[in-house]
Formats: sequence, C-alpha cells, structure tokens
Amino acid sequence: MPKGVIKRRPRTRAALLEAALAVFAAHGFRAASIEQICERAGFTRGAFYSNFSSKEELFLALFDAHSERVIARIGTLVDSVDAAQLDLAALVHLLSDVEPAERDWYLVTTEFTLHAIRDPQAAWVLAQHDARLRAELARCLTGHLARAGRTLTVDAEELARLLVAIREGGLAQSYVEPDQLPPGHLERRFLTPLLTALTVPIADPSPTNPMAAGD
Repeated sequence: MPKGVIKRRPRTRAALLEAALAVFAAHGFRAASIEQICERAGFTRGAFYSNFSSKEELFLALFDAHSERVIARIGTLVDSVDAAQLDLAALVHLLSDVEPAERDWYLVTTEFTLHAIRDPQAAWVLAQHDARLRAELARCLTGHLARAGRTLTVDAEELARLLVAIREGGLAQSYVEPDQLPPGHLERRFLTPLLTALTVPIADPSPTNPMAAGD
C-alpha cells in the first residue's frame, strides 16, 4: 500500500467516525445509510469499505472511541484535584459531569442497543465491547476510590454495571424532562451515599503503636 494512503487512512477513518455520529444521531442507526455517511464525510463508498465492513463495525468503532475518551477525560479531571481535596463527594462531582455533546451519543447508542436486543449476533458482539468497557471502568473506579482513601466491599465490575445503569437511566429521563432533571443530577444526589455504603476507608498500613510492629 502506498505510503500516502497509509498516512491518510487515520484522517479518513476519523472523518468517517465524526460523520457517522452526526448521521446516526440525526436519522437513527437503522435509517442512516452508508451513502449519507460518505457524503457528509466527503468520501466515496470505497473509502468507507477500506476502513469498515459495515455500519455495525463503524458503530462499534464509535463505541470504543467514545469509551476511551470518556474514561480519559474523567481520569484527567481526577488527576487535576489535589489528593488532600479528593474525597468521595469531590469524586462523585467529577463522575457526574455530563458534556452537552453526550446527547447525540446517547441517541446513537440507545438505538443500537435496541437493534442488538433484536439481533442475537449484534447482541453478542456488543456484549464483548461492553465487557471491555466495564473492566476498564472497574479498574479506573478502583484507582480513583483509592486516591480518595476508600476501597470497595463489592465486586468492582458489578458496581460498574450499576453505575452505567444509573447514568443511562438518568440521561433518558433528563433528555425527556431537561428542566425537571438536569443531566447528572441523580448521580450528584445519590452516588455519595451509595459509594459510602459500598466502600470502607483504606487502613493505614503504618502501625500507630510502635510495639504493634513486632507483634
């Protein structure tokens, strides 16, 4: 493959992903056509098929990119807080943040989930991507809680499932009733007591009694 094509491929792929998100959000996953995506991105069908085999593969690439971006963004926000100031309330405030652009992604991922519920093969593939996201969420949540001086008393991946359910269920209500329930409100209201109940303080590894060190 010519070097020029190799250099252009990441830009082409990025443009197709950006166009697909907009087209899926505007028309729905099932109604959106590959031609509409290509037209918005300014590429031919050939460019599409040199990067993706189907709309499903394109959505899953969007899913992975969105997951990585959200996790990285939260990590950056957590890292920006001084360790002495990072308690559960501060951590929950960061976890509850919802970007305005999240609405488009919510529309796209909700419709694809409905598609997957009807299609066993799509469900199986989506479940694999969901599982990788949960594992990464669990790993990051465990680390963020440790920075806040807490450790979980429940399985981290099961808690990740619950947090995703709260986020997605809350957003569904927020986008229907934005004036009554701003995005992130339920998390800000209830996650601190929930995480308090499901964690314990990390024990200080250094003995407070010098004599205890020799016991």
